Amino acid sequence: MTILLWILIAVCFIASFVGLVYPIIPSAPLLIVGFLIYGFGFGFTELTISFWVIQSVFIILLFTLDYLVSSYTVDRRGGSRAAKIATTVGLIAGPFIIPGVGLLIFPFVFAILTEKIISKKTWNESMSIGIGTVLGILSSALLKGIAMLLMIVVFILYIV
Repeated sequence: MTILLWILIAVCFIASFVGLVYPIIPSAPLLIVGFLIYGFGFGFTELTISFWVIQSVFIILLFTLDYLVSSYTVDRRGGSRAAKIATTVGLIAGPFIIPGVGLLIFPFVFAILTEKIISKKTWNESMSIGIGTVLGILSSALLKGIAMLLMIVVFILYIV
Protein backbone atom coordinates (compact mmCIF):
# COMPACT_ATOMS: atom_id res chain seq x y z
CA MET A 1 0.00 0.00 0.00
CA THR A 2 2.88 2.36 0.79
CA ILE A 3 4.32 1.96 -2.71
CA LEU A 4 0.92 2.63 -4.30
CA LEU A 5 0.50 5.83 -2.27
CA TRP A 6 3.96 7.08 -3.28
CA ILE A 7 3.21 6.25 -6.91
CA LEU A 8 -0.02 8.27 -6.72
CA ILE A 9 1.82 11.18 -5.10
CA ALA A 10 4.53 11.07 -7.78
CA VAL A 11 1.90 10.92 -10.55
CA CYS A 12 0.20 14.01 -9.12
CA PHE A 13 3.51 15.87 -8.97
CA ILE A 14 4.53 14.87 -12.50
CA ALA A 15 1.08 15.70 -13.89
CA SER A 16 1.29 19.13 -12.28
CA PHE A 17 4.41 19.85 -14.36
CA VAL A 18 2.64 18.57 -17.48
CA GLY A 19 0.18 21.38 -16.73
CA LEU A 20 2.92 23.84 -17.67
CA VAL A 21 2.66 22.56 -21.24
CA TYR A 22 -1.07 21.77 -21.22
CA PRO A 23 -2.63 24.70 -19.34
CA ILE A 24 -5.98 22.91 -19.08
CA ILE A 25 -4.35 20.59 -16.49
CA PRO A 26 -4.66 22.24 -13.07
CA SER A 27 -1.06 22.27 -11.85
CA ALA A 28 -1.46 23.73 -8.37
CA PRO A 29 -4.50 21.63 -7.41
CA LEU A 30 -2.63 18.48 -8.46
CA LEU A 31 0.19 19.34 -6.08
CA ILE A 32 -2.35 19.80 -3.30
CA VAL A 33 -3.94 16.44 -4.19
CA GLY A 34 -0.49 14.87 -3.84
CA PHE A 35 -0.07 16.46 -0.41
CA LEU A 36 -3.53 15.26 0.63
CA ILE A 37 -2.82 11.72 -0.56
CA TYR A 38 0.22 11.76 1.70
CA GLY A 39 -1.82 13.15 4.58
CA PHE A 40 -4.65 10.64 4.30
CA GLY A 41 -2.29 7.75 3.60
CA PHE A 42 0.44 8.42 6.15
CA GLY A 43 -1.08 10.98 8.50
CA PHE A 44 -1.11 14.74 8.69
CA THR A 45 1.33 14.93 11.61
CA GLU A 46 4.23 16.25 9.52
CA LEU A 47 1.99 18.53 7.45
CA THR A 48 1.57 21.21 10.08
CA ILE A 49 -0.29 24.49 9.84
CA SER A 50 2.94 26.24 8.84
CA PHE A 51 3.26 23.77 5.92
CA TRP A 52 -0.24 24.64 4.68
CA VAL A 53 0.37 28.37 5.12
CA ILE A 54 3.58 28.16 3.06
CA GLN A 55 1.83 26.11 0.37
CA SER A 56 -1.08 28.59 0.30
CA VAL A 57 1.37 31.44 -0.28
CA PHE A 58 2.91 29.48 -3.14
CA ILE A 59 -0.51 28.81 -4.69
CA ILE A 60 -1.40 32.50 -4.54
CA LEU A 61 2.00 33.23 -6.06
CA LEU A 62 1.39 30.74 -8.89
CA PHE A 63 -1.92 32.29 -9.91
CA THR A 64 -0.61 35.83 -9.51
CA LEU A 65 2.53 35.11 -11.53
CA ASP A 66 0.53 33.56 -14.33
CA TYR A 67 -1.75 36.56 -14.66
CA LEU A 68 0.78 39.33 -14.04
CA VAL A 69 3.59 38.06 -16.26
CA SER A 70 1.27 37.39 -19.19
CA SER A 71 -0.55 40.69 -18.84
CA TYR A 72 2.65 42.66 -18.35
CA THR A 73 4.36 41.35 -21.47
CA VAL A 74 1.33 41.92 -23.70
CA ASP A 75 0.56 45.33 -22.15
CA ARG A 76 4.18 46.44 -22.38
CA ARG A 77 4.11 45.91 -26.12
CA GLY A 78 0.79 47.68 -26.56
CA GLY A 79 -1.47 44.64 -26.83
CA SER A 80 -5.23 45.01 -26.66
CA ARG A 81 -7.78 43.21 -24.51
CA ALA A 82 -8.83 41.29 -27.61
CA ALA A 83 -5.24 40.04 -27.99
CA LYS A 84 -5.26 38.80 -24.39
CA ILE A 85 -8.48 36.88 -25.02
CA ALA A 86 -7.14 35.46 -28.29
CA THR A 87 -3.93 34.47 -26.55
CA THR A 88 -5.89 32.64 -23.86
CA VAL A 89 -7.85 30.76 -26.52
CA GLY A 90 -4.56 29.86 -28.20
CA LEU A 91 -3.09 28.71 -24.89
CA ILE A 92 -5.99 26.34 -24.31
CA ALA A 93 -6.43 25.04 -27.86
CA GLY A 94 -2.83 25.05 -29.10
CA PRO A 95 -1.36 22.18 -27.07
CA PHE A 96 -4.21 19.90 -28.13
CA ILE A 97 -3.93 20.75 -31.81
CA ILE A 98 -0.14 20.54 -31.98
CA PRO A 99 1.22 18.95 -28.78
CA GLY A 100 4.18 20.80 -27.30
CA VAL A 101 4.85 23.63 -29.73
CA GLY A 102 1.14 24.47 -30.07
CA LEU A 103 1.45 26.13 -26.67
CA LEU A 104 3.62 28.81 -28.27
CA ILE A 105 2.48 28.84 -31.90
CA PHE A 106 -1.25 29.37 -31.41
CA PRO A 107 -1.08 32.22 -28.85
CA PHE A 108 1.57 33.89 -31.05
CA VAL A 109 -0.50 33.61 -34.23
CA PHE A 110 -3.79 34.48 -32.52
CA ALA A 111 -2.26 37.59 -30.91
CA ILE A 112 -0.80 38.75 -34.24
CA LEU A 113 -4.01 38.16 -36.19
CA THR A 114 -6.17 39.77 -33.53
CA GLU A 115 -4.02 42.89 -33.40
CA LYS A 116 -3.79 43.10 -37.19
CA ILE A 117 -7.43 42.39 -38.01
CA ILE A 118 -9.39 43.70 -35.03
CA SER A 119 -7.11 46.42 -33.67
CA LYS A 120 -5.84 47.45 -37.14
CA LYS A 121 -2.22 47.63 -36.03
CA THR A 122 0.77 47.41 -38.35
CA TRP A 123 2.54 44.10 -38.97
CA ASN A 124 5.51 45.31 -36.91
CA GLU A 125 3.29 46.23 -33.96
CA SER A 126 1.35 42.98 -34.27
CA MET A 127 4.55 40.92 -34.44
CA SER A 128 5.94 42.71 -31.40
CA ILE A 129 2.79 41.87 -29.44
CA GLY A 130 2.97 38.25 -30.65
CA ILE A 131 6.59 38.01 -29.50
CA GLY A 132 5.62 39.57 -26.17
CA THR A 133 2.95 36.92 -25.83
CA VAL A 134 5.45 34.10 -26.34
CA LEU A 135 7.94 35.70 -23.94
CA GLY A 136 5.17 36.03 -21.37
CA ILE A 137 4.16 32.39 -21.73
CA LEU A 138 7.76 31.16 -21.43
CA SER A 139 8.53 33.46 -18.48
CA SER A 140 5.35 32.49 -16.70
CA ALA A 141 5.96 28.76 -17.24
CA LEU A 142 9.53 29.06 -15.98
CA LEU A 143 8.53 30.99 -12.85
CA LYS A 144 5.59 28.66 -12.17
CA GLY A 145 7.84 25.62 -12.64
CA ILE A 146 10.32 27.00 -10.12
CA ALA A 147 7.53 27.79 -7.63
CA MET A 148 6.05 24.29 -8.05
CA LEU A 149 9.46 22.71 -7.55
CA LEU A 150 9.87 24.76 -4.37
CA MET A 151 6.47 23.55 -3.19
CA ILE A 152 7.64 19.96 -3.59
CA VAL A 153 10.94 20.73 -1.83
CA VAL A 154 9.02 22.24 1.11
CA PHE A 155 6.83 19.11 1.18
CA ILE A 156 9.90 16.85 1.28
CA LEU A 157 11.54 18.96 3.98
CA TYR A 158 8.42 18.66 6.13
CA ILE A 159 8.03 14.90 5.77
CA VAL A 160 11.70 13.93 6.19
